[in-house]
Amino acid sequence: MTAVSADPSAAPETLRVDLGDRSYDILVGAGLLGGAGRLMAPVLRQKRVFIVTDETVAGLHLGTLTAALDAAGIRHDAYIIAPGEASKSYATFERLLNAMLEARCERATTVVALGGGVVGDLAGFAAAALLRGVDFVQVPTTLLSQVDSSVGGKTGINTPFGKNLVGAFHQPRLVLIDTDTLGTLDRRELLAGYAEVVKYGLIDDPAFFERLERDGTALIAGDEAQRRAAILTSCAAKARVVAEDEREGGRRALLNLGHTFGHALEAECGYGGTLLHGEAVAIGMVMAFDLSARLDLCPAEDAARVRAHLAAVGLPVTPPRLEGARLDTDRLIAHMASDKKVAEGKVTFVLARGIGQAFLTRDVAPEALRATVAEAVAAS
Repeated sequence: MTAVSADPSAAPETLRVDLGDRSYDILVGAGLLGGAGRLMAPVLRQKRVFIVTDETVAGLHLGTLTAALDAAGIRHDAYIIAPGEASKSYATFERLLNAMLEARCERATTVVALGGGVVGDLAGFAAAALLRGVDFVQVPTTLLSQVDSSVGGKTGINTPFGKNLVGAFHQPRLVLIDTDTLGTLDRRELLAGYAEVVKYGLIDDPAFFERLERDGTALIAGDEAQRRAAILTSCAAKARVVAEDEREGGRRALLNLGHTFGHALEAECGYGGTLLHGEAVAIGMVMAFDLSARLDLCPAEDAARVRAHLAAVGLPVTPPRLEGARLDTDRLIAHMASDKKVAEGKVTFVLARGIGQAFLTRDVAPEALRATVAEAVAAS
Protein backbone atom coordinates (compact mmCIF):
# COMPACT_ATOMS: atom_id res chain seq x y z
CA MET A 1 0.00 0.00 0.00
CA THR A 2 1.33 3.44 -0.84
CA ALA A 3 1.42 6.43 1.47
CA VAL A 4 -1.72 8.45 2.01
CA SER A 5 -1.32 12.13 1.18
CA ALA A 6 -2.48 14.52 3.86
CA ASP A 7 -2.94 18.24 4.41
CA PRO A 8 -2.12 19.18 8.01
CA SER A 9 -4.67 22.01 7.90
CA ALA A 10 -7.52 19.71 6.86
CA ALA A 11 -10.26 18.32 9.12
CA PRO A 12 -9.48 15.12 11.05
CA GLU A 13 -9.17 11.98 8.96
CA THR A 14 -11.13 8.89 10.03
CA LEU A 15 -9.93 5.32 9.58
CA ARG A 16 -12.08 2.33 10.53
CA VAL A 17 -10.91 -0.85 12.22
CA ASP A 18 -13.47 -3.36 10.97
CA LEU A 19 -14.20 -5.95 13.67
CA GLY A 20 -17.95 -6.39 13.41
CA ASP A 21 -19.75 -5.16 16.52
CA ARG A 22 -16.38 -4.26 18.07
CA SER A 23 -15.35 -1.97 15.22
CA TYR A 24 -13.97 1.45 16.07
CA ASP A 25 -12.62 4.62 14.51
CA ILE A 26 -9.13 6.08 14.48
CA LEU A 27 -9.30 9.88 14.31
CA VAL A 28 -6.16 11.65 13.09
CA GLY A 29 -5.68 15.40 13.10
CA ALA A 30 -4.14 18.46 14.72
CA GLY A 31 -5.61 19.96 17.89
CA LEU A 32 -7.93 17.05 18.63
CA LEU A 33 -7.05 16.91 22.33
CA GLY A 34 -8.84 20.20 22.92
CA GLY A 35 -12.06 18.66 21.59
CA ALA A 36 -11.58 15.25 23.18
CA GLY A 37 -14.73 15.39 25.30
CA ARG A 38 -16.95 16.06 22.29
CA LEU A 39 -15.16 13.40 20.22
CA MET A 40 -15.33 10.74 22.96
CA ALA A 41 -18.91 11.38 24.03
CA PRO A 42 -20.56 9.19 21.33
CA VAL A 43 -18.70 6.07 22.53
CA LEU A 44 -19.11 6.57 26.29
CA ARG A 45 -21.72 4.50 28.12
CA GLN A 46 -21.79 7.00 30.97
CA LYS A 47 -20.42 10.51 31.30
CA ARG A 48 -17.50 9.38 33.40
CA VAL A 49 -13.95 8.33 32.59
CA PHE A 50 -10.87 7.18 34.49
CA ILE A 51 -7.68 8.60 32.96
CA VAL A 52 -4.35 6.78 33.13
CA THR A 53 -1.24 8.77 32.22
CA ASP A 54 2.37 9.22 33.28
CA GLU A 55 4.15 12.05 35.05
CA THR A 56 5.69 13.50 31.89
CA VAL A 57 2.51 13.43 29.81
CA ALA A 58 0.42 14.72 32.72
CA GLY A 59 2.53 17.86 32.84
CA LEU A 60 2.13 18.43 29.12
CA HIS A 61 -1.38 17.30 28.19
CA LEU A 62 -3.55 16.27 31.13
CA GLY A 63 -4.88 19.79 31.70
CA THR A 64 -5.97 20.10 28.08
CA LEU A 65 -7.77 16.77 28.24
CA THR A 66 -9.56 17.44 31.53
CA ALA A 67 -10.66 20.89 30.32
CA ALA A 68 -12.12 19.25 27.21
CA LEU A 69 -13.92 16.67 29.35
CA ASP A 70 -15.28 19.39 31.64
CA ALA A 71 -16.60 21.28 28.62
CA ALA A 72 -18.50 18.15 27.55
CA GLY A 73 -19.86 17.48 31.06
CA ILE A 74 -17.81 14.30 31.51
CA ARG A 75 -16.65 13.50 35.05
CA HIS A 76 -13.10 12.26 35.40
CA ASP A 77 -10.54 10.78 37.78
CA ALA A 78 -6.86 10.37 36.94
CA TYR A 79 -4.07 8.04 38.00
CA ILE A 80 -0.48 9.02 37.21
CA ILE A 81 2.31 6.45 36.88
CA ALA A 82 6.07 6.83 36.61
CA PRO A 83 7.23 7.16 32.98
CA GLY A 84 9.14 4.33 31.33
CA GLU A 85 8.95 0.64 30.52
CA ALA A 86 9.53 -0.33 34.15
CA SER A 87 5.92 0.71 34.90
CA LYS A 88 4.60 -2.19 32.81
CA SER A 89 4.87 -4.43 35.88
CA TYR A 90 2.73 -6.55 38.16
CA ALA A 91 3.23 -4.00 40.94
CA THR A 92 2.02 -1.02 38.92
CA PHE A 93 -0.85 -3.05 37.48
CA GLU A 94 -2.02 -3.95 40.99
CA ARG A 95 -1.78 -0.35 42.21
CA LEU A 96 -3.72 0.87 39.19
CA LEU A 97 -6.53 -1.64 39.66
CA ASN A 98 -6.78 -0.75 43.34
CA ALA A 99 -7.00 2.95 42.43
CA MET A 100 -9.81 2.19 39.97
CA LEU A 101 -11.71 0.21 42.59
CA GLU A 102 -11.13 2.88 45.24
CA ALA A 103 -12.58 5.43 42.81
CA ARG A 104 -15.64 3.18 42.51
CA CYS A 105 -15.41 2.73 38.76
CA GLU A 106 -18.43 0.98 37.30
CA ARG A 107 -18.86 -1.30 34.32
CA ALA A 108 -20.08 1.68 32.30
CA THR A 109 -17.01 3.76 33.20
CA THR A 110 -14.50 4.17 30.35
CA VAL A 111 -10.75 4.05 30.91
CA VAL A 112 -8.78 6.65 28.93
CA ALA A 113 -5.12 5.94 28.16
CA LEU A 114 -3.31 9.25 27.69
CA GLY A 115 0.31 8.68 26.79
CA GLY A 116 2.68 6.41 24.93
CA GLY A 117 2.85 2.67 24.52
CA VAL A 118 3.56 1.91 28.17
CA VAL A 119 0.47 3.81 29.33
CA GLY A 120 -1.69 2.32 26.58
CA ASP A 121 -0.61 -1.27 27.23
CA LEU A 122 -1.00 -0.97 31.00
CA ALA A 123 -4.29 0.95 30.96
CA GLY A 124 -5.75 -1.35 28.30
CA PHE A 125 -4.88 -4.45 30.33
CA ALA A 126 -6.38 -2.89 33.45
CA ALA A 127 -9.54 -2.10 31.47
CA ALA A 128 -9.69 -5.73 30.30
CA ALA A 129 -9.41 -6.99 33.88
CA LEU A 130 -11.46 -4.44 35.82
CA LEU A 131 -14.93 -5.80 36.63
CA ARG A 132 -14.24 -8.46 33.97
CA GLY A 133 -13.85 -5.85 31.28
CA VAL A 134 -14.71 -2.17 30.79
CA ASP A 135 -14.41 0.08 27.74
CA PHE A 136 -11.31 2.11 27.05
CA VAL A 137 -10.18 4.86 24.70
CA GLN A 138 -6.65 5.33 23.42
CA VAL A 139 -5.23 8.87 23.26
CA PRO A 140 -1.65 8.19 22.11
CA THR A 141 0.86 11.02 22.49
CA THR A 142 4.02 9.49 21.00
CA LEU A 143 4.72 8.60 17.39
CA LEU A 144 5.30 4.97 18.34
CA SER A 145 1.96 4.64 20.07
CA GLN A 146 0.14 6.58 17.35
CA VAL A 147 1.33 4.33 14.52
CA ASP A 148 1.40 1.01 16.32
CA SER A 149 0.53 0.16 19.91
CA SER A 150 -2.71 2.18 20.23
CA VAL A 151 -4.35 0.24 17.38
CA GLY A 152 -5.24 -3.44 17.50
CA GLY A 153 -6.14 -4.23 21.09
CA LYS A 154 -2.88 -5.74 22.34
CA THR A 155 -2.51 -4.92 26.04
CA GLY A 156 -0.22 -6.26 28.71
CA ILE A 157 2.70 -6.00 31.09
CA ASN A 158 6.25 -7.29 31.22
CA THR A 159 7.56 -10.08 33.44
CA PRO A 160 11.04 -11.25 34.51
CA PHE A 161 10.67 -13.91 31.79
CA GLY A 162 10.13 -11.48 28.92
CA LYS A 163 8.16 -8.61 27.48
CA ASN A 164 4.36 -8.57 27.17
CA LEU A 165 4.00 -12.15 28.36
CA VAL A 166 0.93 -11.33 30.50
CA GLY A 167 -1.95 -9.44 28.94
CA ALA A 168 -5.13 -9.63 26.90
CA PHE A 169 -6.58 -8.74 23.53
CA HIS A 170 -8.95 -5.91 24.40
CA GLN A 171 -9.97 -3.51 21.63
CA PRO A 172 -10.45 0.20 22.36
CA ARG A 173 -13.70 1.98 21.56
CA LEU A 174 -11.87 4.89 19.90
CA VAL A 175 -8.33 5.96 19.04
CA LEU A 176 -7.83 9.72 19.15
CA ILE A 177 -4.54 10.82 17.54
CA ASP A 178 -3.65 14.47 18.00
CA THR A 179 -0.60 15.08 15.82
CA ASP A 180 0.22 18.26 17.76
CA THR A 181 1.42 16.13 20.68
CA LEU A 182 4.43 15.09 18.59
CA GLY A 183 5.76 18.61 19.01
CA THR A 184 6.47 17.87 22.68
CA LEU A 185 8.64 14.81 22.00
CA ASP A 186 12.41 14.89 22.16
CA ARG A 187 14.30 13.63 19.13
CA ARG A 188 15.10 10.26 20.68
CA GLU A 189 11.42 9.46 21.37
CA LEU A 190 10.45 10.62 17.89
CA LEU A 191 13.08 8.42 16.29
CA ALA A 192 11.92 5.45 18.36
CA GLY A 193 8.45 5.87 16.87
CA TYR A 194 9.85 6.32 13.39
CA ALA A 195 11.29 2.81 13.55
CA GLU A 196 7.73 1.45 13.71
CA VAL A 197 6.77 3.60 10.71
CA VAL A 198 9.63 2.09 8.70
CA LYS A 199 8.43 -1.37 9.70
CA TYR A 200 5.24 -1.04 7.63
CA GLY A 201 7.24 -0.34 4.48
CA LEU A 202 9.54 -3.28 5.11
CA ILE A 203 6.67 -5.71 5.66
CA ASP A 204 4.67 -5.26 2.45
CA ASP A 205 4.92 -1.72 1.08
CA PRO A 206 8.22 -1.09 -0.73
CA ALA A 207 6.87 2.15 -2.23
CA PHE A 208 6.29 3.50 1.30
CA PHE A 209 9.83 2.56 2.30
CA GLU A 210 11.17 4.37 -0.76
CA ARG A 211 9.19 7.44 0.22
CA LEU A 212 10.64 7.28 3.72
CA GLU A 213 14.14 7.03 2.29
CA ARG A 214 13.39 10.29 0.49
CA ASP A 215 11.26 12.14 3.06
CA GLY A 216 12.00 10.53 6.42
CA THR A 217 14.48 13.20 7.47
CA ALA A 218 11.86 15.92 6.86
CA LEU A 219 9.27 13.92 8.83
CA ILE A 220 11.59 13.69 11.81
CA ALA A 221 12.53 17.37 11.52
CA GLY A 222 8.89 18.39 11.91
CA ASP A 223 7.25 18.42 8.47
CA GLU A 224 3.56 18.24 9.45
CA ALA A 225 2.35 16.90 6.09
CA GLN A 226 4.90 14.08 6.12
CA ARG A 227 4.08 13.18 9.72
CA ARG A 228 0.36 13.07 9.13
CA ALA A 229 0.76 11.04 5.94
CA ALA A 230 3.03 8.54 7.68
CA ILE A 231 0.59 8.14 10.58
CA LEU A 232 -2.36 7.60 8.23
CA THR A 233 -0.45 5.09 6.11
CA SER A 234 0.78 3.18 9.16
CA CYS A 235 -2.61 3.11 10.88
CA ALA A 236 -4.38 2.06 7.68
CA ALA A 237 -1.93 -0.83 7.29
CA LYS A 238 -2.34 -1.86 10.93
CA ALA A 239 -6.14 -1.62 10.75
CA ARG A 240 -6.24 -3.82 7.68
CA VAL A 241 -4.09 -6.51 9.25
CA VAL A 242 -6.01 -6.46 12.55
CA ALA A 243 -9.31 -6.82 10.70
CA GLU A 244 -7.94 -9.91 8.95
CA ASP A 245 -6.28 -11.51 12.00
CA GLU A 246 -7.28 -9.93 15.30
CA ARG A 247 -5.64 -12.42 17.65
CA GLU A 248 -2.40 -12.97 15.74
CA GLY A 249 -3.16 -16.45 14.47
CA GLY A 250 -1.37 -15.79 11.19
CA ARG A 251 -0.76 -12.65 9.15
CA ARG A 252 -0.80 -10.25 12.11
CA ALA A 253 2.42 -11.81 13.35
CA LEU A 254 4.19 -10.06 10.45
CA LEU A 255 3.79 -6.85 12.45
CA ASN A 256 6.43 -8.30 14.77
CA LEU A 257 9.21 -7.71 12.24
CA GLY A 258 12.30 -6.95 14.31
CA HIS A 259 10.49 -7.60 17.58
CA THR A 260 11.83 -11.08 18.39
CA PHE A 261 15.36 -9.70 18.34
CA GLY A 262 14.24 -6.40 19.84
CA HIS A 263 12.40 -7.90 22.79
CA ALA A 264 15.48 -10.00 23.61
CA LEU A 265 17.60 -6.84 23.61
CA GLU A 266 15.10 -5.04 25.84
CA ALA A 267 14.97 -7.94 28.30
CA GLU A 268 18.75 -8.07 28.53
CA CYS A 269 18.99 -4.29 28.99
CA GLY A 270 16.44 -4.38 31.81
CA TYR A 271 13.57 -2.26 30.41
CA GLY A 272 15.25 0.94 31.60
CA GLY A 273 16.43 3.95 29.66
CA THR A 274 19.34 2.14 28.03
CA LEU A 275 17.24 1.09 25.07
CA LEU A 276 13.83 2.39 24.03
CA HIS A 277 11.37 -0.05 22.43
CA GLY A 278 11.59 1.60 19.01
CA GLU A 279 15.38 1.58 19.17
CA ALA A 280 15.30 -2.14 19.95
CA VAL A 281 12.94 -2.69 17.00
CA ALA A 282 15.28 -0.78 14.68
CA ILE A 283 18.22 -2.97 15.69
CA GLY A 284 15.97 -6.03 15.46
CA MET A 285 14.88 -5.19 11.91
CA VAL A 286 18.52 -4.85 10.85
CA MET A 287 19.25 -8.24 12.42
CA ALA A 288 16.19 -9.81 10.75
CA PHE A 289 17.33 -8.61 7.33
CA ASP A 290 20.93 -9.66 8.04
CA LEU A 291 19.69 -13.14 8.99
CA SER A 292 17.56 -13.24 5.84
CA ALA A 293 20.58 -12.35 3.73
CA ARG A 294 22.74 -14.92 5.55
CA LEU A 295 20.15 -17.58 4.67
CA ASP A 296 20.17 -16.43 1.01
CA LEU A 297 16.53 -15.43 1.28
CA CYS A 298 17.07 -11.72 0.77
CA PRO A 299 19.49 -9.73 -1.42
CA ALA A 300 22.38 -8.38 0.61
CA GLU A 301 21.73 -4.98 -1.02
CA ASP A 302 18.28 -4.84 0.59
CA ALA A 303 19.71 -5.60 4.03
CA ALA A 304 22.25 -2.83 3.43
CA ARG A 305 19.49 -0.37 2.47
CA VAL A 306 17.61 -1.07 5.71
CA ARG A 307 20.73 -0.54 7.79
CA ALA A 308 21.73 2.58 5.86
CA HIS A 309 18.34 4.30 6.17
CA LEU A 310 17.91 3.64 9.87
CA ALA A 311 21.47 4.80 10.57
CA ALA A 312 21.04 7.88 8.36
CA VAL A 313 18.12 9.20 10.43
CA GLY A 314 19.95 8.54 13.68
CA LEU A 315 18.55 5.22 14.91
CA PRO A 316 20.91 2.61 16.41
CA VAL A 317 21.65 -0.37 14.16
CA THR A 318 23.82 -2.41 16.55
CA PRO A 319 23.11 -3.60 20.11
CA PRO A 320 24.09 -1.29 22.96
CA ARG A 321 26.76 -2.03 25.54
CA LEU A 322 26.04 -2.33 29.24
CA GLU A 323 28.63 -0.66 31.45
CA GLY A 324 31.04 -0.77 28.53
CA ALA A 325 30.64 -4.50 27.95
CA ARG A 326 29.10 -6.17 24.92
CA LEU A 327 25.88 -8.13 25.39
CA ASP A 328 26.10 -11.90 25.62
CA THR A 329 25.06 -13.84 22.51
CA ASP A 330 23.87 -16.90 24.43
CA ARG A 331 21.73 -14.83 26.79
CA LEU A 332 20.08 -12.99 23.90
CA ILE A 333 19.22 -16.27 22.18
CA ALA A 334 17.87 -17.62 25.47
CA HIS A 335 15.56 -14.60 25.74
CA MET A 336 14.22 -15.38 22.25
CA ALA A 337 13.29 -18.88 23.44
CA SER A 338 10.87 -17.23 25.91
CA ASP A 339 9.15 -15.19 23.21
CA LYS A 340 5.37 -15.50 23.26
CA LYS A 341 5.40 -16.56 19.59
CA VAL A 342 7.28 -19.79 20.37
CA ALA A 343 5.33 -22.82 19.08
CA GLU A 344 6.30 -26.40 19.85
CA GLY A 345 9.63 -25.19 21.15
CA LYS A 346 10.50 -23.24 17.99
CA VAL A 347 10.78 -19.46 17.78
CA THR A 348 8.69 -17.79 15.09
CA PHE A 349 10.79 -15.31 13.12
CA VAL A 350 9.68 -12.62 10.71
CA LEU A 351 12.21 -12.70 7.89
CA ALA A 352 12.19 -11.15 4.41
CA ARG A 353 12.77 -12.08 0.78
CA GLY A 354 13.40 -8.41 0.15
CA ILE A 355 12.09 -5.00 1.13
CA GLY A 356 8.30 -5.27 1.31
CA GLN A 357 8.39 -9.09 1.26
CA ALA A 358 8.24 -10.19 4.89
CA PHE A 359 7.16 -13.72 5.83
CA LEU A 360 6.91 -15.99 8.87
CA THR A 361 9.08 -19.02 9.52
CA ARG A 362 10.12 -21.35 12.33
CA ASP A 363 12.70 -23.04 10.12
CA VAL A 364 15.86 -21.13 11.05
CA ALA A 365 19.12 -23.02 11.43
CA PRO A 366 20.48 -22.45 14.96
CA GLU A 367 23.97 -21.85 13.63
CA ALA A 368 22.75 -19.10 11.29
CA LEU A 369 20.87 -17.41 14.12
CA ARG A 370 23.88 -17.62 16.43
CA ALA A 371 26.19 -16.23 13.75
CA THR A 372 23.85 -13.31 13.09
CA VAL A 373 23.48 -12.41 16.76
CA ALA A 374 27.22 -12.81 17.41
CA GLU A 375 28.07 -10.59 14.44
CA ALA A 376 25.66 -7.88 15.64
CA VAL A 377 27.06 -8.01 19.18
CA ALA A 378 30.65 -7.87 17.89
CA ALA A 379 29.80 -4.71 15.92
CA SER A 380 28.54 -2.89 19.02
